[in-house]
Amino acid sequence: MGSGKNSSTAARKARIEEMRRAERARERRNRVLAIAASVVVVAGLVVGGVALVHAQSDDKDTSADGKGGSGDSGHFTTGKDGVRTWSGKLARTHVTTKVSYPMHPPVGGNHNPVWLNCNGDVYTKPVQDENAVHALEHGAVWVTYTGKAQKADVDALAAKVKKTPYSLMSPYENQASPLILSAWGHQVAVKSASDPEVDKFFAGYVQGRQTPEPGASCTGGVMK
Repeated sequence: MGSGKNSSTAARKARIEEMRRAERARERRNRVLAIAASVVVVAGLVVGGVALVHAQSDDKDTSADGKGGSGDSGHFTTGKDGVRTWSGKLARTHVTTKVSYPMHPPVGGNHNPVWLNCNGDVYTKPVQDENAVHALEHGAVWVTYTGKAQKADVDALAAKVKKTPYSLMSPYENQASPLILSAWGHQVAVKSASDPEVDKFFAGYVQGRQTPEPGASCTGGVMK
């Protein structure tokens, strides 16, 4: 009788122990599954975050034509004196890529960290828009001309630029008129070097009120 009771108690203890082992095993499996699920979720968040950052970076740095966006928005409005003023936003972020500007020559927008020397510098070959825009940010006036401009006008404007700090000059074929003067946010086409608007534009916009960084250097940048 006692032996049977002891046998039954031992069997019950064995079953209880087996149930406990099964429960512990089940808990271990659940923990492993929970950790694995967490790893998957975290990995998904990381991958998604990286993808989002790249997408935002692509949106910020590139436009439909594969070049960097200027960050500009708005349009030109033309005053009675013929000066066109950009009405809207002109971005000022430093970028190291090519920039697609909405106007030619550009009067502002994202630009290269290094400015184009503009201490009366006359360039006989085209320059990089991105460096020239940085010069405009420093308060320079940029004189540009096409192959249709008269040589006498080009020579006269070059002479004026050479004696005017915070100005520069370069050829620029992709513009609507043979002779154009540009400053940050402002631009005017002139008929000739003797056009009264030339002196007026220089007087108003060389280190004018439109300058985002007045007094910033026009030397120590790039020379091409």
